[in-house]
Amino acid sequence: MTINLILASGSPRRKLLLQQLDISFETDPPDVDESVAMGEAPELYVTRLSAKKAQAVAKKYDSESVILAADTTVVLHGNILGKPESKEHGLQMLSELSGSRHDVLTGVSVCRGPRIETFFVSTQVTFRHLGEKEIAWYWETGEPQDKAGSYGLQGAGAAFVETLTGSYSNVIGLPLSETVLRLRDFSVECLGR
Repeated sequence: MTINLILASGSPRRKLLLQQLDISFETDPPDVDESVAMGEAPELYVTRLSAKKAQAVAKKYDSESVILAADTTVVLHGNILGKPESKEHGLQMLSELSGSRHDVLTGVSVCRGPRIETFFVSTQVTFRHLGEKEIAWYWETGEPQDKAGSYGLQGAGAAFVETLTGSYSNVIGLPLSETVLRLRDFSVECLGR
C-alpha cells in the first residue's frame, strides 16, 4: 500500500530537503498563527507550532495520510529570533549573531489519524565577527528576508559560519536523519526501506 505523505509547509528549503530522500509527497502549507506565547521556552515554541501545523493540515485529509510539519527558529541567549520584520530588524539580528554562538531549533511533527509524534533537534552554530558592510551587502541579496535569524545556511550566509555542531539540514529547516526514522515509524518508505 502506498502511503500518501503531505508536507505541511510552504518552505522551498524543506521541500528540497525532502526531495533528496526520493520520497513521493505533496505540499500543503498551513495557515497558523506563529506568535510566541508569553514566556514560552524555545523548545516548546517549535514543538507546539509544528504540532499545530500538522493538525491543521491533517483535518483536510483521510486518516491514512501521513502529515509532516516542522518549525525552525534561531535562539540567541535564550531569546527567539524569528523572521525579520524590517530591514532594520534584520540588520540588528545579524549584528547580534556576529561573533557569537547560537542555537537553531527545529520542531518536527508527524501525524496519521489520531496518532501524532513530535520532537525537536538543536544545532549549535557560531558566527565569525561580521563587518557592517558585509551585513548590509548580505541583506541586499534578499536571502535573509524570510528566514529565522535573518540568514540561510544553504546560501551566502554559510560564509558567516565558523563552526556548526549537530545536524546541518536542521539549520536549513528539517533534520533529515531524525525525520527519516520517524517517517519509517509511520510506514513511510525512505531511502530504499
